[in-house]
Amino acid sequence: MWRAPQIIYPFKKFKKISEEVVMRLKQIGTIAFIFTILCGQNGQKIIEQSHCCTIPTILSSGPGPDMIESNEGKDKWDIAENHGPTKVLSFTTSEGTWMSLDVSPDGKEIIFDLLGDLYTMPVNGGTATPITTGPAWDIQPAFSPDGKYIAFTSDRSGGDNIWIMNRDGSNPKQISKEKFRLLNNPVFTADGQYIIARKHFVNTRSLGAGEMWRYHIGGGNGVNVNDRRNWQHDAGEPDVSMDGRYLYYSQDVSPGNTFQYNRNPYRTIYAIHRIDFETGKKTTVTSGPGGAATPQISPDGNHLAFVRRVGLKTALFIKDLVTGNEKLLFDNLNRDAQETWAVFGVHPGFSWTPNGKNIIVTAKGGFWNVNVFNGNIKSIPFTAEVNMEITKPYGTKNRVGGDRFEVNALRHTRVSPDGKKVVFNALGKLYVADVDGSKRKRLTVQHDGLEYSPSWSPDGKQIAFTTWSDKQYGGIAVVSSNGGKPKLLKMAKGHYFNPSWSSDGAQLVYRKGGGSWIRGLNHSSETGIYTINVKGGKPKLIGTDGSEPRFTSEDSRILLMGREKGNSALYSVDLNGQDRRVLATSKYANRIILSPQEEWVLFDYRFHIYVAPFSKIGKAINLGPKTGSVPVKQLTVGSGFEPHWSDNNTVHWTLGSELFTTDLKDTFTFSPGASDSLPTPKDSGVELGWIVKSPSPKGVVAITGAKIITMDGDKVIDNGVIIIENNRIKKVSSSKTKIPKGAKMVDAYGKTIIPGLIDVHAHMGLEWDGLSSEQNWHYLANLAFGVTTTHDPSRDTEMVFANSELQKSGKILAPRIYSTGTILYGAVTGFTTEVNGLDDAKRALKRIKAFGGFSVKSYNQPRREQRQQILKAARELDMLVYPEGGSTLQHNLNMLVDGHTGIEHSIPVSPLYKDALTLYGKSGVGYTPTLVVSYGGLWGENYWYSKMKIFEHKHLQGFFPQQILDQKRRRMKVEEEDWNHIENAKAAKALSDAGVKVNNGAHGQLEGLGVHWEMWMLAQGGMSPMEALKASTLNGAEYLGMGDDLGSLEAGKLADLVILGENPLDDIKNSDSVEMVMLNGRLYDAKTMNEMVTGNSKRLPHWWEK
Repeated sequence: MWRAPQIIYPFKKFKKISEEVVMRLKQIGTIAFIFTILCGQNGQKIIEQSHCCTIPTILSSGPGPDMIESNEGKDKWDIAENHGPTKVLSFTTSEGTWMSLDVSPDGKEIIFDLLGDLYTMPVNGGTATPITTGPAWDIQPAFSPDGKYIAFTSDRSGGDNIWIMNRDGSNPKQISKEKFRLLNNPVFTADGQYIIARKHFVNTRSLGAGEMWRYHIGGGNGVNVNDRRNWQHDAGEPDVSMDGRYLYYSQDVSPGNTFQYNRNPYRTIYAIHRIDFETGKKTTVTSGPGGAATPQISPDGNHLAFVRRVGLKTALFIKDLVTGNEKLLFDNLNRDAQETWAVFGVHPGFSWTPNGKNIIVTAKGGFWNVNVFNGNIKSIPFTAEVNMEITKPYGTKNRVGGDRFEVNALRHTRVSPDGKKVVFNALGKLYVADVDGSKRKRLTVQHDGLEYSPSWSPDGKQIAFTTWSDKQYGGIAVVSSNGGKPKLLKMAKGHYFNPSWSSDGAQLVYRKGGGSWIRGLNHSSETGIYTINVKGGKPKLIGTDGSEPRFTSEDSRILLMGREKGNSALYSVDLNGQDRRVLATSKYANRIILSPQEEWVLFDYRFHIYVAPFSKIGKAINLGPKTGSVPVKQLTVGSGFEPHWSDNNTVHWTLGSELFTTDLKDTFTFSPGASDSLPTPKDSGVELGWIVKSPSPKGVVAITGAKIITMDGDKVIDNGVIIIENNRIKKVSSSKTKIPKGAKMVDAYGKTIIPGLIDVHAHMGLEWDGLSSEQNWHYLANLAFGVTTTHDPSRDTEMVFANSELQKSGKILAPRIYSTGTILYGAVTGFTTEVNGLDDAKRALKRIKAFGGFSVKSYNQPRREQRQQILKAARELDMLVYPEGGSTLQHNLNMLVDGHTGIEHSIPVSPLYKDALTLYGKSGVGYTPTLVVSYGGLWGENYWYSKMKIFEHKHLQGFFPQQILDQKRRRMKVEEEDWNHIENAKAAKALSDAGVKVNNGAHGQLEGLGVHWEMWMLAQGGMSPMEALKASTLNGAEYLGMGDDLGSLEAGKLADLVILGENPLDDIKNSDSVEMVMLNGRLYDAKTMNEMVTGNSKRLPHWWEK
């Protein structure tokens, strides 16, 4: 789940999001956009309370999935095969987590699911007999009316579909055959000829909403019974009356059109609706405070059983449908899922007995028999043998702190008009080289600041580019293509983007944008599209809309990217900004670029580059991979970034540090000069990257007198000494240690030293518009609170890896920055990663690896086979896979079985029982609960806002604009027992005790302090201070494969450490008493982030301090 902080950043003017913003949203990835726009970029608040799965409502919500269906050919994937090394897990349990059940029509048996297998047992309890076993995940069983068959949800065909089998488990048969709109919660109709199930509909947001669909047991594509309310308010849990007339189901009736977290369950979230099959009439059967969900109609049709929230408890109710009276039967159920995504149901399925006198329901890890009439409640004992084969997670070691690193993150790459030279951005500067990668050099001399968006003049003799300096702000400069001192054009200070030349080389057209809460808000007025004479003169405003401006071939109009009826659009305006003409549209293209003579059109679409012939016909052509009006050719074998033309027939793009080039005569047989047989597209390009040195301090530092919490086991040294040589720890020992001669001394008497904190789920702020600053207060705030290493599992690929390399090169002060880059998203967006085979998965992972990534975020890919294919690709490419937890327990559990590296975000169910605890504990899979935004109820973030005056927090005030902190002056008042994050923290503690390595992930909710909140919440769940510190240091290092270099204070490891004023072992809340921070051997004063002892570098003033 991705969620921007609840802090909503103020803007001078709230106005409609411009076309420019929407286009940039598509270019950098929607997830990154939402984070940055809510973290302080100029724009409009989109969704105030949203998780990682948030997708803005401004994206298209068309009726079709626009997804490529999986291949059913010779390479069909089998989820039951071993896709990595496995081990057998066997144990006996008398507890189960979130078990759904049904009672047989003869009243003799209970069938239930447990860890993806189906079991039967006598209705009075006993030893359960498995009737399905194996890797397939079988859940939610339901008997047919005659008791001969069982319907169930299973992923044995690759994704969740509806199956039936004989009562003894034999002869399984697939009923639904969906590949994207998957199904669950089956129930037979009264005649036994049909099954009604919940069908899952996803659009831009990955967790979607449900409809009830009916399938004949003989086959067919099914028919919908009800239409979903919208894309985000769920419906599910169908049940059918015994007379066959009525369908009952749960419907999210909360207000609005988008799903919201932190909803109030004491009002109404869910209601139970009924559809009359004879008349088609839909009515609400029950709702009200506490909601109503999981309907089960009695055999005689006169009573409806359901669950409702009553105070802090989830209770079983029945409603007399004749009188309307409702009665509470049992108030000791496990917590329902009304407050979170409930894709598989608000509560586990339960059942009436055939005589209508009793209800069998699961609660507290077991089964209960509830007498409807006298209220007697009896426990049903059971034992089950679990035997399963689980895949071992893949592990890799990522070395940190070397003296060199590879430059992979090239941006804004452009080839010269003659095709001989290439200019690109790397490490914040522009470089020029021959197109074969040779003769690379800096383009500019005597120029400070950052350099972006280069553009070749038509004759190839000059290059225009944008500049940025935190002190001088931004402008546009021109320099000889041979290199030299650039000439700054005379224009107001501002935030400039995408200069482009007129064909005669006399003018530039460019966009002047607004500021941001990272770069600053100064010089943000008079935004829009402008032209300027290169030799001098005043800028001329063309208009306020659009982005990526270019002149037409005759310089008579301006081409712009924007929006048209919800789609990306290439359009033109005259030189006065009038006479708008739309030339091309595309549902998901980020860029649409005409060739210099406007005979061809180039566009990117879901990480591929495409080209097609183009001619003006007086109306727009719609572009996409399946466009049929003109021939469209995919140019990329892998993925592509920065598509552009050098001349009318030559296309270029990049992937990481590789430059790719293709001539149209090698693309279309009808192109001039083409042969009848076209060459095979190349899967590798020209390498433009190189290796640079990583700076590190020289000399010896001795830190003395402190209590040292080493994280080497439970080892704590009182009055200890740490000797550091260059950037690594040489020795950690007692006060008797001999101090090397000439060592620089740090007196830490009375203080406590811990390893540098590691945030493995850190969404740190980036500029949404691609214009990075020299200093980012998000980074500084994290460092100032002791966070020395971060891993961001959802961020724009080009931007985050460019900043990572800036950090490695010492050009920005920041924690170590690692990331998965753009998520491998399974919903319907412009950045969807379509995985329909192992090759697709490899292609997606190679895209991230090309920029230097070692991990990917598998984000709610709908089918299990897709998730397995990503895992298989990761093993082959030596990468780690961190999946989105997504509030779907059943998927979380089979993620454990399949051997993911870990699960990001909290398990949505608490408590967990022996079955789940044993599986997780033995799996070797890690866990990052992000309690600050945990599933199932009120988040931890809100708890700390209610308890702390962050708007008066002196340390925060040193690194935050005060306007942002002031937004939390008005705080929630909540009963202590309502803070659900504490229950999730207890589950994290139980998992830790079971052997799971739990990590600290603060989710970017509040830079710096959020990591400490996460630690404190782990302690609220029962972890000792030492355990919470370990989760925040060594566990995180090992989770990222960096345990050999980070996470503990031991000889040979990197000198990342935090000096605290107070001892966190006495009170974990002392963890934020940060006084000094050492990163890579350099020591900084935490109050100012000025270097001390190891150097004298000074932090630049924050933009609001100027």
